[in-house]
Amino acid sequence: MIHPTFARPDITLTLDVEGVIRNAVPAEALAEESLEAWSGRRFADIIDPGADRAILLSIENMRENGASTCFQVKQRFPSGREFPMEYTAISLGDNAGFVAVGRNLQIVSDLQSRLQLAQQAREQDYWRIREVETRYRMLFDASNDAVVLVAVADLRIIEANLAAEQNFGLFPGGDFRARMQERDKKAFRAMLDKVREQGRAPGMALHLSMFAESCSVRASMTSTDAGQAYLLQIAAMAGKETAAERSAQFAMSSVVQRLPQGFVFIDRSGVILSANEAFLDMAQLPSEAAARGKNLKLWMNDPGADISVVLNLLRKHGSVRRMAARLDGALGATTCVEVSAVGDKPEDFEVAGLLLNEAAGFSQARAPSAGREEGMPTTAETSLDQIVRSSTEALERKTIVAALERFEGNRTSAAKYLGLSRQSLHAKLRKYNFDPK
Repeated sequence: MIHPTFARPDITLTLDVEGVIRNAVPAEALAEESLEAWSGRRFADIIDPGADRAILLSIENMRENGASTCFQVKQRFPSGREFPMEYTAISLGDNAGFVAVGRNLQIVSDLQSRLQLAQQAREQDYWRIREVETRYRMLFDASNDAVVLVAVADLRIIEANLAAEQNFGLFPGGDFRARMQERDKKAFRAMLDKVREQGRAPGMALHLSMFAESCSVRASMTSTDAGQAYLLQIAAMAGKETAAERSAQFAMSSVVQRLPQGFVFIDRSGVILSANEAFLDMAQLPSEAAARGKNLKLWMNDPGADISVVLNLLRKHGSVRRMAARLDGALGATTCVEVSAVGDKPEDFEVAGLLLNEAAGFSQARAPSAGREEGMPTTAETSLDQIVRSSTEALERKTIVAALERFEGNRTSAAKYLGLSRQSLHAKLRKYNFDPK
Protein backbone atom coordinates (compact mmCIF):
# COMPACT_ATOMS: atom_id res chain seq x y z
CA MET A 1 0.00 0.00 0.00
CA ILE A 2 1.38 3.43 -0.99
CA HIS A 3 1.59 5.97 1.81
CA PRO A 4 -0.72 8.99 1.22
CA THR A 5 2.27 11.36 1.37
CA PHE A 6 3.85 9.68 -1.67
CA ALA A 7 0.53 9.60 -3.57
CA ARG A 8 0.08 13.40 -3.61
CA PRO A 9 1.90 15.41 -6.34
CA ASP A 10 4.58 17.89 -5.32
CA ILE A 11 4.06 20.14 -8.36
CA THR A 12 1.14 20.50 -10.76
CA LEU A 13 1.84 22.40 -13.99
CA THR A 14 -0.65 23.56 -16.63
CA LEU A 15 0.85 23.97 -20.11
CA ASP A 16 -0.57 25.17 -23.39
CA VAL A 17 -0.18 23.29 -26.68
CA GLU A 18 3.16 25.04 -27.27
CA GLY A 19 4.59 23.67 -24.03
CA VAL A 20 4.52 27.05 -22.28
CA ILE A 21 3.74 27.00 -18.56
CA ARG A 22 0.51 28.88 -17.74
CA ASN A 23 0.14 27.90 -14.09
CA ALA A 24 2.34 26.20 -11.46
CA VAL A 25 0.96 24.95 -8.15
CA PRO A 26 3.42 23.59 -5.54
CA ALA A 27 2.52 21.23 -2.71
CA GLU A 28 2.99 22.25 0.92
CA ALA A 29 6.50 20.82 1.00
CA LEU A 30 7.58 23.25 -1.75
CA ALA A 31 5.44 26.19 -0.67
CA GLU A 32 8.55 28.36 -0.11
CA GLU A 33 9.43 28.15 -3.81
CA SER A 34 8.15 31.08 -5.93
CA LEU A 35 6.93 29.13 -8.94
CA GLU A 36 5.16 32.18 -10.37
CA ALA A 37 8.49 32.93 -12.09
CA TRP A 38 7.88 29.90 -14.33
CA SER A 39 4.74 31.37 -15.89
CA GLY A 40 5.24 32.19 -19.56
CA ARG A 41 8.38 30.02 -19.85
CA ARG A 42 8.72 26.82 -21.86
CA PHE A 43 8.94 23.67 -19.79
CA ALA A 44 12.25 22.69 -21.44
CA ASP A 45 13.80 25.92 -20.10
CA ILE A 46 13.28 25.10 -16.40
CA ILE A 47 15.02 21.73 -16.34
CA ASP A 48 18.72 20.88 -16.36
CA PRO A 49 20.18 21.93 -19.73
CA GLY A 50 22.19 18.70 -19.73
CA ALA A 51 19.01 16.60 -19.78
CA ASP A 52 19.07 13.45 -21.83
CA ARG A 53 18.10 14.04 -25.46
CA ALA A 54 15.52 11.27 -25.22
CA ILE A 55 13.70 13.27 -22.50
CA LEU A 56 13.69 16.41 -24.65
CA LEU A 57 12.35 14.44 -27.61
CA SER A 58 9.65 12.95 -25.34
CA ILE A 59 8.58 16.46 -24.26
CA GLU A 60 8.60 17.69 -27.86
CA ASN A 61 6.58 14.68 -28.98
CA MET A 62 4.04 15.42 -26.22
CA ARG A 63 3.70 18.98 -27.46
CA GLU A 64 3.38 18.11 -31.15
CA ASN A 65 1.27 14.95 -31.03
CA GLY A 66 -0.63 15.34 -27.76
CA ALA A 67 0.67 11.99 -26.49
CA SER A 68 0.81 11.43 -22.74
CA THR A 69 4.28 10.65 -21.41
CA CYS A 70 6.30 9.99 -18.24
CA PHE A 71 9.90 11.05 -17.66
CA GLN A 72 12.45 11.94 -14.98
CA VAL A 73 14.48 15.16 -14.98
CA LYS A 74 16.69 17.18 -12.67
CA GLN A 75 14.44 20.12 -11.77
CA ARG A 76 15.90 23.60 -11.31
CA PHE A 77 13.87 25.79 -8.92
CA PRO A 78 13.81 29.61 -8.70
CA SER A 79 15.62 29.43 -5.34
CA GLY A 80 18.56 27.69 -7.02
CA ARG A 81 17.86 24.26 -5.58
CA GLU A 82 17.99 21.21 -7.81
CA PHE A 83 16.68 17.69 -7.18
CA PRO A 84 15.26 14.89 -9.30
CA MET A 85 11.59 14.96 -10.26
CA GLU A 86 9.35 12.49 -12.04
CA TYR A 87 6.67 13.99 -14.27
CA THR A 88 3.59 12.44 -15.79
CA ALA A 89 2.14 14.61 -18.57
CA ILE A 90 -1.45 14.11 -19.68
CA SER A 91 -3.05 15.69 -22.74
CA LEU A 92 -6.30 17.59 -22.13
CA GLY A 93 -7.43 17.01 -25.71
CA ASP A 94 -7.77 19.19 -28.82
CA ASN A 95 -6.01 22.49 -28.17
CA ALA A 96 -6.61 22.57 -24.41
CA GLY A 97 -2.97 21.83 -23.62
CA PHE A 98 -1.50 19.54 -20.95
CA VAL A 99 -1.28 18.90 -17.25
CA ALA A 100 2.09 17.76 -15.88
CA VAL A 101 2.10 16.23 -12.39
CA GLY A 102 5.52 16.03 -10.71
CA ARG A 103 6.78 14.04 -7.72
CA ASN A 104 9.95 14.73 -5.77
CA LEU A 105 12.39 11.82 -6.08
CA GLN A 106 14.81 13.18 -3.49
CA ILE A 107 13.64 10.61 -0.93
CA VAL A 108 14.27 7.79 -3.40
CA SER A 109 17.66 9.27 -4.25
CA ASP A 110 18.55 9.46 -0.55
CA LEU A 111 17.49 5.83 -0.09
CA GLN A 112 19.65 4.81 -3.03
CA SER A 113 22.62 6.66 -1.53
CA ARG A 114 22.05 5.01 1.84
CA LEU A 115 21.78 1.62 0.14
CA GLN A 116 25.05 2.23 -1.66
CA LEU A 117 26.73 3.19 1.63
CA ALA A 118 25.29 0.06 3.27
CA GLN A 119 26.65 -2.08 0.44
CA GLN A 120 30.09 -0.50 0.83
CA ALA A 121 29.98 -1.13 4.59
CA ARG A 122 28.94 -4.73 3.95
CA GLU A 123 31.87 -5.21 1.56
CA GLN A 124 34.24 -3.78 4.18
CA ASP A 125 32.79 -6.19 6.78
CA TYR A 126 33.21 -9.06 4.31
CA TRP A 127 36.88 -8.31 3.80
CA ARG A 128 37.42 -7.93 7.56
CA ILE A 129 35.82 -11.37 8.05
CA ARG A 130 38.03 -12.79 5.31
CA GLU A 131 41.08 -11.35 7.08
CA VAL A 132 39.96 -12.96 10.36
CA GLU A 133 39.39 -16.28 8.56
CA THR A 134 42.85 -16.07 7.00
CA ARG A 135 44.45 -15.50 10.41
CA TYR A 136 42.39 -18.33 11.87
CA ARG A 137 43.49 -20.64 9.05
CA MET A 138 47.15 -19.73 9.61
CA LEU A 139 46.86 -20.46 13.35
CA PHE A 140 44.88 -23.64 12.64
CA ASP A 141 47.51 -25.00 10.26
CA ALA A 142 50.52 -23.81 12.26
CA SER A 143 49.44 -25.42 15.53
CA ASN A 144 51.81 -28.13 16.77
CA ASP A 145 48.86 -29.99 18.29
CA ALA A 146 46.49 -31.92 16.08
CA VAL A 147 43.26 -29.94 15.64
CA VAL A 148 40.10 -31.23 13.96
CA LEU A 149 36.59 -29.89 13.47
CA VAL A 150 33.98 -32.63 13.83
CA ALA A 151 30.30 -32.38 12.82
CA VAL A 152 27.88 -32.60 15.75
CA ALA A 153 25.35 -34.72 13.85
CA ASP A 154 27.48 -37.66 12.67
CA LEU A 155 31.03 -36.98 14.00
CA ARG A 156 32.41 -36.71 10.45
CA ILE A 157 35.64 -34.75 10.24
CA ILE A 158 34.98 -31.35 8.64
CA GLU A 159 38.53 -30.00 8.79
CA ALA A 160 41.87 -31.29 10.03
CA ASN A 161 45.19 -29.49 10.25
CA LEU A 162 48.52 -30.84 9.01
CA ALA A 163 49.49 -32.21 12.44
CA ALA A 164 46.22 -34.19 12.64
CA GLU A 165 46.78 -35.68 9.19
CA GLN A 166 50.45 -36.54 9.61
CA ASN A 167 50.49 -37.66 13.26
CA PHE A 168 47.11 -39.36 13.62
CA GLY A 169 45.85 -40.07 10.11
CA LEU A 170 42.75 -37.89 10.57
CA PHE A 171 41.46 -36.53 7.27
CA PRO A 172 38.42 -34.46 6.23
CA GLY A 173 35.44 -36.65 5.36
CA GLY A 174 36.44 -39.53 7.64
CA ASP A 175 34.31 -40.79 10.53
CA PHE A 176 36.06 -39.90 13.79
CA ARG A 177 34.26 -42.73 15.61
CA ALA A 178 35.82 -45.23 13.21
CA ARG A 179 39.24 -44.36 14.59
CA MET A 180 38.34 -44.88 18.25
CA GLN A 181 38.73 -48.10 20.20
CA GLU A 182 35.53 -49.55 21.62
CA ARG A 183 36.62 -49.09 25.24
CA ASP A 184 36.79 -45.30 24.78
CA LYS A 185 33.46 -44.67 23.06
CA LYS A 186 31.24 -44.40 26.13
CA ALA A 187 33.56 -41.92 27.86
CA PHE A 188 33.94 -39.96 24.64
CA ARG A 189 30.15 -39.65 24.25
CA ALA A 190 29.87 -38.49 27.87
CA MET A 191 32.51 -35.82 27.20
CA LEU A 192 30.63 -34.57 24.12
CA ASP A 193 27.36 -34.43 26.12
CA LYS A 194 29.09 -32.17 28.63
CA VAL A 195 30.51 -30.03 25.80
CA ARG A 196 27.01 -29.49 24.39
CA GLU A 197 25.75 -28.47 27.84
CA GLN A 198 28.65 -26.27 28.99
CA GLY A 199 30.54 -25.38 25.80
CA ARG A 200 33.69 -27.25 26.84
CA ALA A 201 34.77 -30.22 28.95
CA PRO A 202 37.92 -31.55 30.66
CA GLY A 203 40.23 -33.61 28.47
CA MET A 204 40.33 -37.39 28.36
CA ALA A 205 42.66 -40.14 27.22
CA LEU A 206 41.72 -41.68 23.87
CA HIS A 207 43.20 -44.62 21.94
CA LEU A 208 43.11 -44.37 18.16
CA SER A 209 42.88 -47.75 16.48
CA MET A 210 45.79 -47.22 14.06
CA PHE A 211 48.21 -46.04 16.76
CA ALA A 212 49.42 -47.78 19.89
CA GLU A 213 49.89 -44.68 22.03
CA SER A 214 47.12 -43.00 24.00
CA CYS A 215 46.22 -39.41 23.18
CA SER A 216 44.97 -36.49 25.21
CA VAL A 217 41.78 -35.03 23.70
CA ARG A 218 40.14 -31.73 24.65
CA ALA A 219 36.83 -30.63 23.17
CA SER A 220 34.88 -27.40 22.85
CA MET A 221 32.02 -26.05 20.74
CA THR A 222 32.57 -23.73 17.79
CA SER A 223 30.56 -22.35 14.88
CA THR A 224 31.18 -23.08 11.20
CA ASP A 225 29.40 -22.28 7.95
CA ALA A 226 27.59 -25.61 8.31
CA GLY A 227 26.50 -24.88 11.90
CA GLN A 228 27.81 -26.00 15.29
CA ALA A 229 30.82 -28.33 15.43
CA TYR A 230 33.17 -29.86 17.98
CA LEU A 231 36.71 -28.49 18.05
CA LEU A 232 39.01 -31.33 19.15
CA GLN A 233 42.63 -30.76 20.18
CA ILE A 234 44.63 -33.97 20.22
CA ALA A 235 48.14 -34.51 21.57
CA ALA A 236 50.16 -37.67 22.08
CA MET A 237 50.69 -38.40 25.77
CA ALA A 238 54.40 -38.36 26.62
CA GLY A 239 56.11 -41.40 28.03
CA LYS A 240 53.76 -43.96 26.50
CA GLU A 241 56.12 -45.29 23.86
CA THR A 242 59.83 -45.76 23.33
CA ALA A 243 61.92 -44.05 20.67
CA ALA A 244 62.29 -47.46 18.97
CA GLU A 245 58.50 -47.84 18.79
CA ARG A 246 58.10 -44.37 17.28
CA SER A 247 60.86 -45.15 14.79
CA ALA A 248 59.14 -48.41 13.84
CA GLN A 249 55.86 -46.58 13.19
CA PHE A 250 57.53 -44.05 10.91
CA ALA A 251 59.36 -46.89 9.14
CA MET A 252 56.08 -48.73 8.56
CA SER A 253 54.51 -45.58 7.13
CA SER A 254 57.48 -45.13 4.80
CA VAL A 255 57.33 -48.77 3.65
CA VAL A 256 53.60 -48.54 2.92
CA GLN A 257 54.12 -45.39 0.87
CA ARG A 258 56.88 -47.06 -1.20
CA LEU A 259 55.01 -50.33 -1.85
CA PRO A 260 54.79 -51.20 -5.57
CA GLN A 261 51.19 -52.33 -4.93
CA GLY A 262 48.40 -49.90 -4.26
CA PHE A 263 47.50 -49.58 -0.58
CA VAL A 264 44.66 -47.65 1.07
CA PHE A 265 43.27 -47.28 4.57
CA ILE A 266 39.46 -46.94 4.64
CA ASP A 267 36.86 -46.58 7.37
CA ARG A 268 33.89 -48.91 7.78
CA SER A 269 31.86 -47.05 5.12
CA GLY A 270 34.62 -47.14 2.51
CA VAL A 271 35.91 -43.57 2.91
CA ILE A 272 39.64 -43.30 2.17
CA LEU A 273 41.76 -42.25 5.15
CA SER A 274 45.17 -42.63 3.53
CA ALA A 275 46.58 -43.89 0.22
CA ASN A 276 50.06 -44.62 -1.09
CA GLU A 277 51.68 -43.48 -4.33
CA ALA A 278 50.96 -46.71 -6.22
CA PHE A 279 47.22 -46.36 -5.58
CA LEU A 280 47.30 -42.72 -6.68
CA ASP A 281 48.92 -43.82 -9.97
CA MET A 282 46.22 -46.46 -10.54
CA ALA A 283 43.43 -44.00 -9.73
CA GLN A 284 45.14 -41.26 -11.79
CA LEU A 285 45.06 -38.77 -8.94
CA PRO A 286 47.56 -35.93 -8.55
CA SER A 287 48.00 -36.18 -4.77
CA GLU A 288 46.83 -37.99 -1.67
CA ALA A 289 44.63 -34.99 -0.82
CA ALA A 290 42.52 -35.77 -3.89
CA ALA A 291 41.70 -39.21 -2.45
CA ARG A 292 41.33 -38.53 1.27
CA GLY A 293 37.76 -38.12 2.43
CA LYS A 294 36.36 -39.66 -0.78
CA ASN A 295 34.64 -43.02 -0.92
CA LEU A 296 36.59 -45.76 -2.68
CA LYS A 297 33.46 -46.60 -4.69
CA LEU A 298 34.31 -43.61 -6.93
CA TRP A 299 37.10 -45.71 -8.41
CA MET A 300 36.07 -49.27 -7.49
CA ASN A 301 32.46 -49.62 -8.62
CA ASP A 302 32.31 -52.68 -10.89
CA PRO A 303 28.97 -54.49 -10.19
CA GLY A 304 29.59 -57.59 -8.09
CA ALA A 305 33.16 -56.57 -7.28
CA ASP A 306 32.84 -53.08 -5.87
CA ILE A 307 33.90 -51.76 -2.50
CA SER A 308 30.58 -52.76 -0.87
CA VAL A 309 31.41 -56.42 -1.63
CA VAL A 310 34.80 -56.03 0.07
CA LEU A 311 33.20 -54.41 3.12
CA ASN A 312 30.59 -57.18 3.38
CA LEU A 313 33.25 -59.88 3.17
CA LEU A 314 35.31 -58.13 5.85
CA ARG A 315 32.30 -58.02 8.16
CA LYS A 316 31.53 -61.70 7.58
CA HIS A 317 35.02 -63.19 7.48
CA GLY A 318 37.46 -60.56 8.73
CA SER A 319 39.63 -60.67 5.60
CA VAL A 320 39.61 -60.90 1.81
CA ARG A 321 42.28 -62.55 -0.34
CA ARG A 322 43.01 -61.74 -3.97
CA MET A 323 39.49 -60.78 -5.06
CA ALA A 324 39.28 -59.88 -8.75
CA ALA A 325 38.22 -56.27 -9.22
CA ARG A 326 38.62 -53.27 -11.49
CA LEU A 327 39.90 -49.81 -10.65
CA ASP A 328 38.67 -46.99 -12.89
CA GLY A 329 41.07 -44.05 -13.05
CA ALA A 330 39.93 -40.43 -12.90
CA LEU A 331 41.22 -39.87 -16.46
CA GLY A 332 39.58 -42.93 -17.99
CA ALA A 333 42.23 -45.64 -17.57
CA THR A 334 41.12 -49.02 -16.17
CA THR A 335 43.33 -51.32 -14.10
CA CYS A 336 42.52 -54.95 -13.30
CA VAL A 337 43.57 -55.67 -9.72
CA GLU A 338 43.58 -58.38 -7.08
CA VAL A 339 42.27 -57.02 -3.80
CA SER A 340 43.37 -58.34 -0.42
CA ALA A 341 41.98 -56.70 2.69
CA VAL A 342 41.94 -57.02 6.46
CA GLY A 343 40.26 -55.04 9.23
CA ASP A 344 41.75 -53.81 12.49
CA LYS A 345 39.44 -56.29 14.27
CA PRO A 346 38.32 -59.77 13.16
CA GLU A 347 34.65 -58.86 12.58
CA ASP A 348 33.28 -55.46 13.60
CA PHE A 349 36.18 -53.52 12.14
CA GLU A 350 36.59 -49.74 12.35
CA VAL A 351 39.49 -49.31 9.92
CA ALA A 352 40.60 -51.61 7.10
CA GLY A 353 43.67 -51.81 4.91
CA LEU A 354 43.34 -52.80 1.23
CA LEU A 355 46.24 -54.06 -0.89
CA LEU A 356 45.59 -53.73 -4.65
CA ASN A 357 47.94 -55.79 -6.77
CA GLU A 358 47.85 -55.00 -10.48
CA ALA A 359 46.84 -58.05 -12.60
CA ALA A 360 46.93 -58.68 -16.33
CA GLY A 361 43.17 -59.22 -16.39
CA PHE A 362 40.31 -60.80 -14.56
CA SER A 363 41.10 -64.21 -16.01
CA GLN A 364 44.44 -64.20 -14.17
CA ALA A 365 43.00 -63.21 -10.81
CA ARG A 366 41.79 -65.77 -8.30
CA ALA A 367 38.55 -65.61 -6.38
CA PRO A 368 38.61 -64.48 -2.74
CA SER A 369 39.39 -67.34 -0.43
CA ALA A 370 37.25 -66.06 2.45
CA GLY A 371 33.62 -65.83 1.41
CA ARG A 372 31.94 -64.56 -1.74
CA GLU A 373 29.01 -62.31 -2.44
CA GLU A 374 26.29 -64.55 -3.82
CA GLY A 375 26.07 -64.40 -7.59
CA MET A 376 29.63 -63.12 -8.15
CA PRO A 377 31.36 -64.56 -11.24
CA THR A 378 34.43 -66.72 -10.69
CA THR A 379 37.30 -67.44 -12.99
CA ALA A 380 36.01 -71.01 -13.32
CA GLU A 381 33.02 -69.66 -15.24
CA THR A 382 34.75 -69.54 -18.58
CA SER A 383 31.49 -69.24 -20.50
CA LEU A 384 30.68 -65.64 -21.43
CA ASP A 385 26.98 -66.36 -20.91
CA GLN A 386 27.70 -67.58 -17.38
CA ILE A 387 29.76 -64.49 -16.56
CA VAL A 388 27.06 -62.15 -17.91
CA ARG A 389 24.31 -64.03 -16.06
CA SER A 390 26.21 -64.07 -12.78
CA SER A 391 27.06 -60.36 -13.01
CA THR A 392 23.43 -59.51 -13.83
CA GLU A 393 22.16 -61.50 -10.87
CA ALA A 394 24.66 -59.85 -8.53
CA LEU A 395 23.56 -56.40 -9.71
CA GLU A 396 19.86 -57.38 -9.42
CA ARG A 397 20.34 -58.64 -5.87
CA LYS A 398 22.21 -55.48 -4.90
CA THR A 399 19.42 -53.30 -6.34
CA ILE A 400 16.73 -55.24 -4.44
CA VAL A 401 18.65 -54.93 -1.16
CA ALA A 402 19.07 -51.16 -1.72
CA ALA A 403 15.33 -50.78 -2.40
CA LEU A 404 14.41 -52.67 0.78
CA GLU A 405 16.81 -50.55 2.80
CA ARG A 406 15.34 -47.39 1.29
CA PHE A 407 11.79 -48.36 2.30
CA GLU A 408 12.89 -49.87 5.66
CA GLY A 409 11.89 -53.42 4.72
CA ASN A 410 8.45 -52.54 3.30
CA ARG A 411 8.25 -55.06 0.45
CA THR A 412 5.12 -53.55 -1.12
CA SER A 413 6.78 -50.13 -1.50
CA ALA A 414 10.06 -51.71 -2.64
CA ALA A 415 8.25 -53.78 -5.29
CA LYS A 416 6.44 -50.69 -6.60
CA TYR A 417 9.72 -48.75 -6.71
CA LEU A 418 11.41 -51.59 -8.65
CA GLY A 419 8.49 -51.93 -11.07
CA LEU A 420 7.71 -55.47 -9.87
CA SER A 421 4.63 -57.12 -8.49
CA ARG A 422 4.79 -58.20 -4.86
CA GLN A 423 4.73 -61.86 -5.97
CA SER A 424 7.66 -61.29 -8.36
CA LEU A 425 9.65 -59.61 -5.61
CA HIS A 426 8.99 -62.54 -3.25
CA ALA A 427 10.12 -64.97 -5.94
CA LYS A 428 13.40 -63.09 -6.40
CA LEU A 429 13.96 -62.94 -2.64
CA ARG A 430 13.56 -66.72 -2.46
CA LYS A 431 15.87 -67.11 -5.45
CA TYR A 432 18.65 -65.15 -3.72
CA ASN A 433 17.98 -66.69 -0.27
CA PHE A 434 17.41 -63.22 1.06
CA ASP A 435 17.37 -63.10 4.84
CA PRO A 436 15.86 -59.78 6.05
CA LYS A 437 17.70 -58.17 8.92
